[in-house]
Amino acid sequence: MAEIKVEADPVEFGFSPERLSRFDDYFDGYVADGRLPGWAALVSRDDKVVHVAHRGFRHVEDALPVDADTIWRLASLTKPIVSVAAMMLYERGAFDLHDPVAKFIPAFGESRVYRNGPIHAPNTDPLTDPMRIWHLLTHTSGLTVGFWQAHPVEVMYAQSGYVWDAPPGVDLAGACEAWAGFPLLFQPGTAWNYGVSVDVLGRVLEVITGKTIDRVLADLVLDPLGMTETGFWVDEADTHRVVPLYAPNPEGGRAVRNDQLSVLPTSRPTFLSAGGGLFTTLSDYHRFTRMLVNGGELDGTRLIGSRTLRFMGRNHLPGNADLAAVGRRVMFGQPTYDGLGFGLGFQTVVDQARTKLLISPDEISWYSGYTTVFSVDPVERTSAIFFSSFAPVKTYPIYSRFRQLVNQALVD
Repeated sequence: MAEIKVEADPVEFGFSPERLSRFDDYFDGYVADGRLPGWAALVSRDDKVVHVAHRGFRHVEDALPVDADTIWRLASLTKPIVSVAAMMLYERGAFDLHDPVAKFIPAFGESRVYRNGPIHAPNTDPLTDPMRIWHLLTHTSGLTVGFWQAHPVEVMYAQSGYVWDAPPGVDLAGACEAWAGFPLLFQPGTAWNYGVSVDVLGRVLEVITGKTIDRVLADLVLDPLGMTETGFWVDEADTHRVVPLYAPNPEGGRAVRNDQLSVLPTSRPTFLSAGGGLFTTLSDYHRFTRMLVNGGELDGTRLIGSRTLRFMGRNHLPGNADLAAVGRRVMFGQPTYDGLGFGLGFQTVVDQARTKLLISPDEISWYSGYTTVFSVDPVERTSAIFFSSFAPVKTYPIYSRFRQLVNQALVD
C-alpha cells in the first residue's frame, strides 16, 4: 500500500497551519456540493511533507473513500515525466534539440501545413523549416488532437479515430505515421498548441533506445525513483483503487461518472500514450516532484543535471512570448495566460505580475484536462500536488485557486 504522511511541523518550514487549512476548506466545498467526487493534495518543502489531505470518494457510487492508496489517472501529467526522460537521453548525446523529427520518424519529412479549404481537399503549404525535437518538447510542432474538432485538421484526426487516443489495434509507431499524414496547424516553431507532440516525442525515444516507451520510462525515471505504483495499466487486483473519470451533470452540476472515458486497461495496452497514459499514486508522483525540487536528484540517485533542469524551466516560446500571445489551444481553465510561458516540458513564468496569479516567478508546473496538477518552485524549494478526476477541468477555477491557496500559506 502507498504511504504518504506529514513528516514535519509546517511552522518549522515556513508554512502557517491555519492558512494551509484554507486550502482544505475551499476544496471541501467542491466535495460537499458534489462538484468533485473527491480529491487528494500534498505540500512539501525541503524534502519534507508538511501537509496531506484526502477528501471525498474515489468511487462515489460505492462510497469508497479517497485515501493514500488511491490510484489516479495522470493524463497530461505524464508529459513532464516523458520530457525528463528525453532530456536525460539528450545529456548522453543521443540527439540534438535542433534535430529534425524526420531523422527518427521519416514520415514527418513529408509534413505540410494547412492553409485553407475543406477537410476532404485541404490546401496546404510546404514546411519553411523542419519540425524539430525542441518543437515537440515545447508544443510548438503544429500537431494537435481530435477531441476539440474546432479546426478542419482536428476533424481529420477525429474522423480517422484519433479523438482521445488511437483506434483499436494501433500502437504508438502506427499513430505517429498517421499523425504525420495530417496537415499541421502552423509552421513549426511559430505558435503553441496542445496536442500529441509528447506522444511523438515518446516514439522518438523508442527509436533512439530500441525499447518501447513503457520500458524507456521504467529504466530512466520510474525505477530509479522507486515509483513502483506508476505505469500504463493497472493490475486487475488493483482496479478498485482507481478513480473513474467524472463529469458535471447538466442538470444541477453534480459530478457523475463518465463511463466512456473511464475505460481501465488491466494489461499492457497496444497504444501507450506518452502524452497522457500513466496511472500513479500521490506518493509516487511526489517522488518525481521531489526530484525536481532537488535539482534532478533524489535519495542519492541523480537522474538529470541541475543545469539541464534549469534550462528546461526557461521560457522557450518563440520571441520569449507568453501563451496569451502564441497559444492556439490552451485548454486548462486558467483565467488568463498572460505572463505564462512554456519550457522543455513544463509551464514557466515569463512575467509574474502580468499573470495576475499568486505565483512564484521561478515556478515550473503542468496540469491535465482531468484535474491533476503540480507545481514546483526550485527557489522556495516547495512542491505541491492536487489530484482529482473530473473533466472538463475548465468548468471551475481549480488551477488558479490551487496556486493561490498554496502560496498564501507560505509565510516565512
